[in-house]
Amino acid sequence: MQTQHAAVLGHPIGHTMSPFIQKRLFQLSGIPMEYQVLDLPDLAAGLPRLRQLDCFNVTIPYKQAILPFLDAVDPQAARFGSVNTVKVEGGRLTGYTTDGAGCRKALENHGLDFSGRVLLLGNGGAARALAFEIAQCQRDPDLTIACRAGSQPKAVALAQEVAGFLRERGDRGFRIEVQTYEELEGLCGCGVPKPEYDLLVNATSVGMYPHAGQSPVTGAVAARCHAVFDAVYNPAQTELLRLAEEAGAVTVGGMEMLVYQAVAAHEAWYGTAFHPQDIRQLCRDAQAELARAFP
Repeated sequence: MQTQHAAVLGHPIGHTMSPFIQKRLFQLSGIPMEYQVLDLPDLAAGLPRLRQLDCFNVTIPYKQAILPFLDAVDPQAARFGSVNTVKVEGGRLTGYTTDGAGCRKALENHGLDFSGRVLLLGNGGAARALAFEIAQCQRDPDLTIACRAGSQPKAVALAQEVAGFLRERGDRGFRIEVQTYEELEGLCGCGVPKPEYDLLVNATSVGMYPHAGQSPVTGAVAARCHAVFDAVYNPAQTELLRLAEEAGAVTVGGMEMLVYQAVAAHEAWYGTAFHPQDIRQLCRDAQAELARAFP
């Protein structure tokens, strides 16, 4: 096979670990590759350049914004309304989503899943993918979507879309609600007892390099959760994970999700299957590389 031209695009994107992970995956598959990091302030202006590639990954803030520019969208990605993986064939762009699969596998590695009461932080592209993944994985899920007050209409729209999907599937006993962070923190003065959650999933970028030290919720919220998963992978221990650990919660960082969503991307691009032990080693090596590159 001739050398493949691949990339990851986003803005800003100085924090990315995708080149390290993707280069290893291409080596394991035996496919020659040149991998670029594309920091694109203007997605539309970069489109001609993207059409010259063979495939690319999409990260913040373009997982939803890329959709109008695609020539085709995988049915799952279309339903989720989020794309993080694009295959290029003859200049035509086909979008896929692998975030959900990556998160699910990362949780499974730590004996966790989406069962029980789930608290999802955010309503952007990654949050959309994870909300629908939670809905797909569970019958009658119990999901709370938390958001900033200013984005409440967007979060409500997402909740309605997920509810519509569940009704189409025949679920009737599900529960999906939206809370602002203020309500979640118990600042609304309504006197309602604070609920307990089996899993908190952070799908926001709060706490991501170079803004480490920030958390989307306080330790009081983390203390109400049995387990906390943070999709942020840089830094390895975010402020949210630190607070959760102090509260005694099981914690999982975002690096394994990043690796396993990249594995799923190769399945979409080339139909590649990897040995599980190679991917487990890659997770360890990526974590070590993160510590080296961002001490």
